[in-house]
Amino acid sequence: MSKYQDKVLVSASAGIGLENMDIMFLAFSLSSIIASFHVTSAQAGWISTITNIGMLVGGIIFGMLADRFGRVKIFSYTVIIFSIASAFMYFASSIYLVYLFRFIAGIGAGGEYGACMSLVSETFPKKNLGKATSTVAIGGQVGAILAAILASLIIPVFGWKMLYVIGILPVILVLFIRRDLKEPETFAQSDETAARGNMKLLFKDGKTTWQTIGLCLMVMVQIAGYFGLMNWLPSIMQKQLNLSISGSSLWMISTILGMSLGMITFGSIMDKFGPRLSYTIFLICSALSVFLLTLANGKWTLLAAAVIVGYFINGMYGGYGAIISSLYPTEIRATANNFIMNVGRAVGGFSSVIIGFLMDKYSLIVVIIFLSVIYLFSLVIMTTIPGIRDLKTKEEL
Repeated sequence: MSKYQDKVLVSASAGIGLENMDIMFLAFSLSSIIASFHVTSAQAGWISTITNIGMLVGGIIFGMLADRFGRVKIFSYTVIIFSIASAFMYFASSIYLVYLFRFIAGIGAGGEYGACMSLVSETFPKKNLGKATSTVAIGGQVGAILAAILASLIIPVFGWKMLYVIGILPVILVLFIRRDLKEPETFAQSDETAARGNMKLLFKDGKTTWQTIGLCLMVMVQIAGYFGLMNWLPSIMQKQLNLSISGSSLWMISTILGMSLGMITFGSIMDKFGPRLSYTIFLICSALSVFLLTLANGKWTLLAAAVIVGYFINGMYGGYGAIISSLYPTEIRATANNFIMNVGRAVGGFSSVIIGFLMDKYSLIVVIIFLSVIYLFSLVIMTTIPGIRDLKTKEEL
C-alpha cells in the first residue's frame, strides 16, 4: 500500500471500529438496562431497533451529503454526532430517553458507513477491493472486542451508564481524520454534479431497482443474524450456563475472533473467485453452523461453537462494501452504500424484537431455526441479482 492508502485504511477501520464499539455496548448493558427500568425483553429489544432506524435516517441524509460535499468531511461530522449522543446515555433516567439518545447515535453511525466505504473503494484498485473493505470490517470487530473488555471491567464496578461515557473518545479520531486525509481524486474529478447524491438513480430502471432491493434484503439478513446473536445470546448464555458478565464477554470475544478470521478469508476468496461463489459457500455454512449453539453444554464447547458460527455468519459482512461500491457510480456511491446498508439495518434490526419475543414464548432451538432459514432466504435472493454475477474476479481484471 501507498502511504495514503495506509492512512485511509487505518482511519476507516478506526472509525468503523469505534462506531461498532459504541453500538455493541448494548449487548452487555441490556440486562442491566432491563433491571434499571423494569422493562420486558421485547421493550429492551426496541433499543437496538430504534438505533437502526436512526441509522437509516442518518444514512440517507449523510450518504447524499457525502456524495455532494466529500467523503472525509462527512465522515468527521458523523463521528462527532454518535460520540456525543453516546455520552448522553449517562443522563438517561427512563427507557424513553434511552430510545432518544440511541436514535441520535444511530443517525451519526449510519451516516459514517457510506463515507468510509466510498473513501476506501476510491483509493484501492478493484482487484483488491474485497480484501480492503473486509479489513475495514475487521476494524468493527476490534471495536466489538473493546466493548466486551470494557463492559467486563466497568459495569461490575461503575454500572452500565459509565460504559457509554467512553463513547465520547471517538471525537479524538476526527482530529486525525481531518489532518491527514484528503478527498479521493475520483470524487474530486467527477463532473456529474447534478447526479451527485441523487437517490432516484438507485431505481433508474428495472434491473437497477431489483439490484438495490435485493442487496437491501441480503443486508437485512446479515444484520438480523448479527444483532440477533450478538445482542441476545450473551443474555441467554448467562441464564442457561450460569455465566457471569465476564464469562459472556469471553463468549463474545471468541465469536468476534471467529468473525475476524472469516472476514480475512472471505475478502481474499471474493477477490479471487468473485462474490457469487463466495457468498454461496458462506450463506450455506451459516445456515448449518448456527445449530452448533444448541449442542453446547459447557463453557468450552460454547466457545468452540462461537468461533465457528462467527466465522461464517459475519465473515461475509465486509464484502458488501466492495459489491455496492463496484455496482454504483462515484456520483451515488456513498448514497448507495448508506441506503442499502441502513435499510437492511433498520429492517434487520427488528430481529432483536422478534428474538426477544421468541425467547419469551419458545425455546432456543426455535431461535436457531429462525436464523438458519433467513440465511437460506438470502442465498436465494443473491442468485437473482444479475449485477453480482457479472462482477469480475481478480484474474479477469
